[in-house]
Amino acid sequence: MVKVLEQTNSYFYSSFCEHSFGRKILSKIRITIYMSNCCLDPGVAKTFEAKKTEPNKSCYCFVDKIRAMNYSPKFPVQWVQLMVMILSITLTGIAAGRTDIPRLSPTRGIIMEDPDLLSSAAVSDDLQTFYYPQTLDHFNYQPQSYATFQQRYVMNFKYWGGANNNAPILAYLGAEAPLDGSPTAIGFLNDNAVSFTALLVYIEHRYYGKSIPFGSREEAFKNASTLGYFNSAQAIADYAEIIMHIKNKLRAFYSPVIVVGGSYGGMLASWLRLKYPHVALGALASSAPILYFDKITPRGAYFSVVTKDFREASESCYQTIRNSWSVIDKIASQPNGLSSLSMIFKTCKPLNKSSELKNALENMYASAAQYDSPPRYPVTVVCRGIDGANEKQDILSKIFAGVVAYRGNRSCYINPPTNESETTVGWRWQTCSEMVIPIGIGNRTMFQPEPFDLNSFIQQCKTIFGVPPRPHWVTSYYGGHDIKLILQRFGSNIIFSNGLRDPYSQGGVLENISESILAVKTVNGSHCLDILAQNASDPEWLVKQRQTEVEIMKGWIAQYYADLKAMLFKQ
Repeated sequence: MVKVLEQTNSYFYSSFCEHSFGRKILSKIRITIYMSNCCLDPGVAKTFEAKKTEPNKSCYCFVDKIRAMNYSPKFPVQWVQLMVMILSITLTGIAAGRTDIPRLSPTRGIIMEDPDLLSSAAVSDDLQTFYYPQTLDHFNYQPQSYATFQQRYVMNFKYWGGANNNAPILAYLGAEAPLDGSPTAIGFLNDNAVSFTALLVYIEHRYYGKSIPFGSREEAFKNASTLGYFNSAQAIADYAEIIMHIKNKLRAFYSPVIVVGGSYGGMLASWLRLKYPHVALGALASSAPILYFDKITPRGAYFSVVTKDFREASESCYQTIRNSWSVIDKIASQPNGLSSLSMIFKTCKPLNKSSELKNALENMYASAAQYDSPPRYPVTVVCRGIDGANEKQDILSKIFAGVVAYRGNRSCYINPPTNESETTVGWRWQTCSEMVIPIGIGNRTMFQPEPFDLNSFIQQCKTIFGVPPRPHWVTSYYGGHDIKLILQRFGSNIIFSNGLRDPYSQGGVLENISESILAVKTVNGSHCLDILAQNASDPEWLVKQRQTEVEIMKGWIAQYYADLKAMLFKQ
């Protein structure tokens, strides 16, 4: 049960949960949720009750009201309900195995380097914002399916050669984040707009940013019934509809369209080309792990690449990390061991269990590898910190030196207070519905083995949202198995670009499928690096990768113009 006290104005709720099996307490966790202008009545409190996930297993959360100091963000009650369920349910898979899916994002590396960059980036005067009355449900004819919501898209006409010249359109497909900052961060379009004489279009993904169905985020995220329209098939239908609307509005009927996306957005770009070839002439799918589903890619591939990246950077660094986990476990098992670990790693609040620390370190190493881009090269930064520590220091002090090197000087480092972003909540739904990317940790890595536990993952999702995920739906709807055999005579005009230092590259297309479905890969590249804005310090291999992609795309357009000329001549 849950005890919730009434409140008005700004408070945060601190929840202390005990996860039990019979009489034995398996784990404890403290949850802090910031909220404002909410009133939790007994009816709402009932929705906080944790559902039984297994016989004799329950989660009891006791919530006490504490006034927040100088903090009053606006949080919908439904978000608080969802966050409490998400945070409390993380307890259910502790003993079973890994259930987390590392975030996909083309811009997350930039945000980690400079959290204020996207929000502070100057908005170009060349960008114009529009809203399209988007169909809620493209695939049904029930009355509620005809509801609409305002979907945001942005256009830049500065370099466009115009409809009369059938000048091309480059369309960026938004991923699991608001569109804000994408025109700045995803510089590939703007950097090449002049040579293409292209119209630039950036489209926001439904349920993110300002493209929210049901009138408000509060209603859209209310339950599985309202979230049920939140999926990739609806998203690419949205993109197709907006692209066709733009072409009709501008009378650019013969302007070829190339869609561009990174990470999850790269998947969407490739799938849109396959599903809507009449809408998009081609697609650039950067770091799109379309094969990391349904056992096509080995589940341990992701963390094998993380390990490879660190080992190539420094053998001693790799060995130090590999040997650190058992030391953490040993100290944690001792009296006051968690307090000692909290002091060593300058945690923001006392550790309740060693897995908090291990998960934080694991995520840091994974992010450093995924976004190991120039000029900083985060993996090298971490290893310099570890290897640069005094030789007389113990192993955990060396690990902490790596944390400081990566994070910079801070008052504390592990388990800092965080707010659940719309991306965190949205991506949780997407992975709990169709984006089931089964990433585990095998035996031959620098980490402790932790296989992906699909059964626990399904149970967690059912407890959070009331519906189970569909782990085989992506391959059923879009394909993936025997991809070369299938697509070499069916699809065309897709670039799958990957950097092999990106752990997600192992779920990508790394070999050419046909003469026009091409793999462009770089040994030293990282996640979505090729579609980010060009920089004077970019290494030669990155410059050549982008040049190759541009040449391929121009070849598609040239062939299209030749075909168009022949068709019009016959008429």
